[in-house]
Amino acid sequence: MDTPVTPHMDTLNAAHAIPDQLVFIAGPGGLPLIEVHNAHASAQVSLHGGQVLRFRPRTASADLLFVSERARYQAGTAIRGGVPVCWPWFGADPEGLGRPNHGFARTKAWSVAGTTALPGGATRIALALTDGPDTRAIWPHGFQLGLEITVGPSLRLALLTRNTGGQPFTITQALHSYLAVGALAQTSVAGLDGCHYLDKAAGAPGALRKQLGAVVFTAEVDRIYTGAPATLSVQDGTGQRVLRIRSEGSRTAVVWNPGAALAAGMADLADEEYRRFVCVETANVADDAVTLPPGGEHRLVADIGWQGEPG
Repeated sequence: MDTPVTPHMDTLNAAHAIPDQLVFIAGPGGLPLIEVHNAHASAQVSLHGGQVLRFRPRTASADLLFVSERARYQAGTAIRGGVPVCWPWFGADPEGLGRPNHGFARTKAWSVAGTTALPGGATRIALALTDGPDTRAIWPHGFQLGLEITVGPSLRLALLTRNTGGQPFTITQALHSYLAVGALAQTSVAGLDGCHYLDKAAGAPGALRKQLGAVVFTAEVDRIYTGAPATLSVQDGTGQRVLRIRSEGSRTAVVWNPGAALAAGMADLADEEYRRFVCVETANVADDAVTLPPGGEHRLVADIGWQGEPG
């Protein structure tokens, strides 16, 4: 590895590295990263935010995930791209208290609960985030959050929320996957035909609309789909490949792309980069919010893979 190894990396590698498969390195800004190279795929995971940044099957010519060239790698800041964890709320602060959009999980340092080389050549990483004085100052609840990342022929993310406090709490959440595409204008999302959606780009709240055919991108798209099926697909016309997203523990899908005007005002996204991704997110949002009693648990799963590209 060309990246300098810090004492913190030495400690992580001593406890959790897997020879010839998984190593910890210091990434941009000195943030700890996990690099995985196994028989099926390569991947990169940031402990900052508990965020998968890259995933590339061995048979793919390009990464399935998008990360902005202007992404910021610093404590307290979200990384633009990969699969951010939006939790314990999705979108704007639900109580209007000025707290960060999409909650705090994507800007906190996660710990490593374990790493495993699985039979068949896949690699599993278990990350954890628990409440403390800093989180309770923002959101006054006891919780344990676990993220199980399996790097195999597909990328499987399982987010487990456990209520460890004495009172019920309600969350909205999303695995906010940025999927890399060759050209936005030639990209479509299939599987949502006939579903109803809330059009946030048109100024939600408002009446639900009905999706007719595939979702295409000619301007900003920001939609919350209700009653979404478990499997959706993204047709990347330029790349001539189909990306597939399978969900569990969710009845909501979010489809987002900022379009040219909104992207131009985003400091951590280059002006033309909006053409290179679509977000198809596995979520519990709006009427699909999750309420957990003390001791209750909820598991949200997104499995991201592909159907191949021409040889």
